[in-house]
Formats: sequence, structure tokens, C-alpha cells
Amino acid sequence: MHKLVIFVLAGAAFALHLAQAQDIAGMEDCTKTSGLDKRTGCFQSNIEYLNRLIAKNAADMQQKLSAANAEIGELKRAVAGLQANVAGLQTNVANLKTSIEQLQQAAKKPDAK
Repeated sequence: MHKLVIFVLAGAAFALHLAQAQDIAGMEDCTKTSGLDKRTGCFQSNIEYLNRLIAKNAADMQQKLSAANAEIGELKRAVAGLQANVAGLQTNVANLKTSIEQLQQAAKKPDAK
């Protein structure tokens, strides 16, 4: 039983050690790297990762901006349509008011006789 526990603990420690050795692209600490070639490669890897990240973010933002501009265009067209409807309704109200006034005047004329 002790051998099994020791084996499992040793395996876990070995796996933990391997996990710590993995580098995350763009997040490497290049100052701890020994050798000029390795340090230069590390910096270049970080730069390439950051450039890809910037390009991806720029593309995402451009897509969002295009979608927002399209939505703004649709909303402007909707507002223009609503303004036209309001203008038409205002014209109809003015016509109805005129008709009501004419009917009121016509109704008053026979009373005056």
C-alpha cells in the first residue's frame, strides 16, 4: 500500500513539474532565459503572439463597428419613415379640423335665417 501511495505522489509531482515547464505564448518571461538566441526567440514569440492578438481584436472590433453602422442606417431609415407618417397624420388632422369648421359654419347658417 505504501508503494502505491509513493508511486501516485511521485507521479503527481512529476506531472506538476511538467505542467510548470509549459510556456504560455505571449506570457513568457524572457528575462530568465539564458542565451542570447533563446532570449531573442522568446521575445520574437511574444511579439508574434501579441501581433496576432492585436490583429484578431482589430478584426473583431471592425466587425462590431460594421454591424453597428448597419444598425444605425436601419434606424435612420425607420425614423425617416416615422417622420413621414407623422407629417401625413398632421396633414390629415389639419384637413379634419378644416372640415369640422366648415360643417360647424354650415350648421350655424340655417339658424341665422
